[in-house]
Amino acid sequence: MTKNTRTPGHSPKLTQVRKLSIAGVATLGAATLAFSLAPSHTQTTTNDAAVSAAPVAFSQQPIKNVQARLTDQLAGTSLKTQAIAAKTKAADDAATKAAENVRKVQAASRSVQRPAIETVAMKTVAMKTATTKTYATKTATSKTYANNLDGWIRQSLDIMKRRGIPGSYNGLHRNIMRESSGNPMAINGWDINAINGIPSKGLLQVIQPTFNAYHVPGTSWNIYDPVANITAAANYAADKYGSMDNVNSAY
Repeated sequence: MTKNTRTPGHSPKLTQVRKLSIAGVATLGAATLAFSLAPSHTQTTTNDAAVSAAPVAFSQQPIKNVQARLTDQLAGTSLKTQAIAAKTKAADDAATKAAENVRKVQAASRSVQRPAIETVAMKTVAMKTATTKTYATKTATSKTYANNLDGWIRQSLDIMKRRGIPGSYNGLHRNIMRESSGNPMAINGWDINAINGIPSKGLLQVIQPTFNAYHVPGTSWNIYDPVANITAAANYAADKYGSMDNVNSAY
């Protein structure tokens, strides 16, 4: 039996057949590998070429959507503008109407105030007139008269003038001297009036009923008061004879 002897550290030499077998296997593996890689590479290149050669598809739909949104926005803005214009016009119309109402109210107020102003003016004139008359009355009242026949006649004439009773100084004086001789306390106790219980009294010899009927306001109710007696008698004579100036005897 042949003894298999190896030299340590050395492999046995390959025979020529083994070398050829190893080379054939290597060649076959390389071919197989090349074949498996070739289709994948070819497909990738074809796909890239198709992508490069295909035309780019451009869509207008986004642009249409933008245009629609802009149209909607413009329409909304137009509506808002119209609404603002309508509100502004309504506010202007309301302001104009309010101003017109104020004008009408002011005109009506002036119309109402005008009669009131005229009334106040008339009242003012009336008050001034009354004040003037009152002043004149006070002036006449405050006028000083002598406490004698002359003073009594003059004071009576001033009162008669204010009351519209006619008569003159001479007419009064003449009748006073005939009736009482200027004595304010004179009384007739013998004529028909005395017999009837209503004797004639005072400067112009007036009976009490006649004095009461023709008494002049503002004078005394005492029949013996000189001024009251003269004015009442002059008032009676004006009614019966037109004036004391027309009386020349008992009346």
